[in-house]
Amino acid sequence: MLVKYLIFIFSLISLNGSVNAQFLDTLHEVFNHKSSIDARLESRYSFIDNELISVRGVRLGVAYQRKMRIGGGISWLNSMHPETFYETKVDGTIDTVFRNLKFTYLCYYVDFVFYKTKRWQLSVPIQAGTGLAWWQKQSKLNFYTGDKKHFFILYEPGITVQYKIFRWFGLGADVAYRFTALNNKKIGEKLNSPTYSLKILIWFDQLYFTSFPKSKITQKFGPAIW
Repeated sequence: MLVKYLIFIFSLISLNGSVNAQFLDTLHEVFNHKSSIDARLESRYSFIDNELISVRGVRLGVAYQRKMRIGGGISWLNSMHPETFYETKVDGTIDTVFRNLKFTYLCYYVDFVFYKTKRWQLSVPIQAGTGLAWWQKQSKLNFYTGDKKHFFILYEPGITVQYKIFRWFGLGADVAYRFTALNNKKIGEKLNSPTYSLKILIWFDQLYFTSFPKSKITQKFGPAIW
């Protein structure tokens, strides 16, 4: 029930409140099929102050008939982004300090396929979540520093295109926009940005089904499909 409730909420957002009967019928058909595990490592690129940065992430969820994926994950800023700060010392002098912007967030995602052929696929990925952003002196991410953390809310709609070369191998790309609401204006303006990623896709279950078509596992869960 929780999965279907989350799907319904995300669907309302993605369709701007106009959920038609055809879409609901498609959801009903998708949920009538067996689910599989959706596990991914992600690397997205976006911009901060016109500088290209990388955001890494881990995702874990379920996939329905390869038409719907839903789950959650965690992401973090993987690039260096230093900025100059001026601090007043006890004796009244000004000290120049370099601090690095860091952020991490928990998110929930849903990815619905609205167009699919043998090789091509178009889908609408949406993720939303909450996180923390802060400035720290160390270059490597360290969540446990005493630096003040700023809470933010994130919403990231996008579109994904995917091309299958073989049953088990393909290429993909997605483009999205990261919207954030944060009570610290200096950080909040930096986090709003277009994002994009290029993907090498490997479906290990389909690779196994293709390589071992007569195995017991393939007979039970296969065969490989486009």
